[in-house]
This record gives sequence, structure tokens and C-alpha cells, in this order.
Amino acid sequence: MEAGSETATATAAAAPVASASPTAPVAATSAVTIASATVTTAGFTELATIPSNFDVASEIVPSDVAGPNTGDVVGAFRFSCNPGQLLNDDPIVYPGQPGKSHLHQFYGNTAANASSTYESLRASGNSTCLSPLNRSAYWMPAMLDGKGNAVRPDLIQVYYKRRPISDPRCHIGQDPRAEGNCIALPNGLRFLFGYNFATRAADDNGMAAPANKSPFSFTCGHMENGSVIGKSGDFNSLAEVVPHCSTAAYADGSHNQIHVSIGAPNCWDGKNLDSPDHRSHMAYQQWGDWGYPRCPSTHPFVIPAFTLQVYYTVDANLGSWQLASDAMVPGAPAGSTMHADWFGAWDNIAQATWMDNCINKLLTCSGGNLGNATAMKNSAAVDIFALASPRLVAVPAMTM
Repeated sequence: MEAGSETATATAAAAPVASASPTAPVAATSAVTIASATVTTAGFTELATIPSNFDVASEIVPSDVAGPNTGDVVGAFRFSCNPGQLLNDDPIVYPGQPGKSHLHQFYGNTAANASSTYESLRASGNSTCLSPLNRSAYWMPAMLDGKGNAVRPDLIQVYYKRRPISDPRCHIGQDPRAEGNCIALPNGLRFLFGYNFATRAADDNGMAAPANKSPFSFTCGHMENGSVIGKSGDFNSLAEVVPHCSTAAYADGSHNQIHVSIGAPNCWDGKNLDSPDHRSHMAYQQWGDWGYPRCPSTHPFVIPAFTLQVYYTVDANLGSWQLASDAMVPGAPAGSTMHADWFGAWDNIAQATWMDNCINKLLTCSGGNLGNATAMKNSAAVDIFALASPRLVAVPAMTM
């Protein structure tokens, strides 16, 4: 198990938080309340572990042994999710204020709402991401069809990646090219990423030019036998990808899908589980002119980087699609305000298992495989070949 399992009691200061308004989501009106935290022996802050209140063993099933992630320097842990609740809630930006945000599509914890805390996420809810072993909450702006409906995604895929703890580049001082000090996901961490409404621009993901420096992209393709064929190029918005995405049906009656991918930052300051703008405690690794990725000195801890990939079946109204957040930036191209939020609430036993095996043994684990001949039980009945049903849901009325 990685550093952080032994802790010394301390108190984490409650940082003042930016509480967004519908047009200016960084106007500070309140403060985040963070419970008493601990400082680990590795020198970073996290909340105390909260054990799962169900039989953890019942949510773990036998599985094949995952294979090595040949040719890569990172271990990988992947799983899929069904879409969850549609709410005008944001427990990070608008804590305790139901109905105040633009419409969000949630994944993961089925009880997540405006009042969610680390404590409530760990204590309640099932999960649309295979099993309640992962009670984390993931959410992003809902996709709207311009005809009064929200478009529910067919599938969400999540994957976490990081160098194994044995890699010298996981330790500052062991290798001059170290990316930072590698750790597991700390209890209680939360953040948002992608489009930044304060700067009116997408985050810089730190990739070296000419790579796409936006953390999100839109593509169009057709799924056949679990593989995407006829994939368009990567685009920065819906407005850019739509002209390259036919809405006509294929011979078998299927349609193209819009594929949205967004990658989270993996550098953390080690001190704050949240910050006033819900972003500045996190950072993306930077390539700069030195030729390799590394975390800023202000954010020396490397957590597993995760990417969300979301698939939507297109229809004849595709030209009218937009994100629920696009209305906050008048004139913005459709889809250009893509962003996502994450509030971690993993069962610590399950997380330690995939960290120790999939990540630290440099394996490639898919479908919730935990890397030790076991896997997360598919209690949510996730079917990677199924389409959303229902696919369209009337946009709920605001409850403010």
C-alpha cells in the first residue's frame, strides 16, 4: 500500500470558495467547509478513511488476471458506467444549493446531489459505475438537443493511469526527470476541470505543441463489435465536429455517435482538498522546453490521471445540440464550454487493490478488473453495447 495509510491528526483550514452565479461562476459568496483532516506521513492532507457500510467482499468477483501494459510506462485501470441522474445541482460549486446550477448529467454515485459531502457519498448511494465500491461522483453539463430534451449518453468509460510507485520518476530526488511524488487518490479530494468560465478559455493540458492543448475533444464515429470505425478527427467543440458527422442510419439501423473525451489534471498541491475556484489546488503536468512531463513545483504530488469518455447516439437534430453550460457564454460555439467535476469517494480497500496491482504492477486492467484475478462486480448491469433507454428526457424544470 502506498504512503498515506498511516496518518497523524491535524486540522485542514477551510478555504474560501468561489460560489458561481448563472453568468459569473466565480463570484465568491461562501466558504467550503472541510471536516477535520489528517496529514499523512508522506506530507499531504486527506480526510479520515470511512469504511464502506456494506459487505465489500460481496462486490468483488473472480476474474481473469490482467495482462501487462506492454510498451507503456503507466499502469491502467478502466471501467464503464451507465448515465445517472440529471440535476440542476453542483455540490462543489453550489454546495447545499439545489437547483442553482445549469443542468448536469451525473455518473457514479446515485445519491449525489447539491448537498453531497465526502461523508455522505461514502455512506449512501449505489453507483452507475459497476459497483458501490466506487461511490465517487462524476458530472458534466447535460447535452441538450435544442428541442426541449436532454440527450442521455449510451456509455461512459473511465480510466485511471499513473506510473508505478517503483518508477524513479515517481519520486522527486531519485531521478532528475521525476514527474513528482506519486500517491494514491487522497480521501476527500474534489475539483473541476475543462472550460474555465473565469478566463473564458479551456484549461491548458500541458501537452507539447503541436498536440491539442485543450483537455477535451469531440469526435464522431460508428461503433461496430465494440470498436469505433469511420472516426472523424478530433475537434474542440460540437460546432466543429457536427459537419463531419452524418445523422443517416446505417444498413443495420444504427447511427453514428458523438464521442466526448475530457482528461483531468493529475498534479496536486498536497494541502488543499478544494480551493476558492475549485481548480487552483490542481494542475496539469507541463512539458515546457525540457522535453518530458513534470508537475509544477507548487503541485508536487502526482495522483492517477483519469479520463472520461462519453458516447451519445446522434439524431436528426444534431445541428441544434449544445451543452447546458453553453448558454452561460453567449456566442460561444456549441460544446466549447465542456467541463467536468469529480468528487472522490472510493472504497479504500478497492482503491488500494487496483492501485497496488493495476497501477503499481504496470498492468492494463479493463472492465473493473482489479489486477489480482478479481474484479468489481457489475451490480449496475453496465452493458457496453447497449444504447441509452430512454435516450431523450425532457429537460427538468428549475427548482430554485
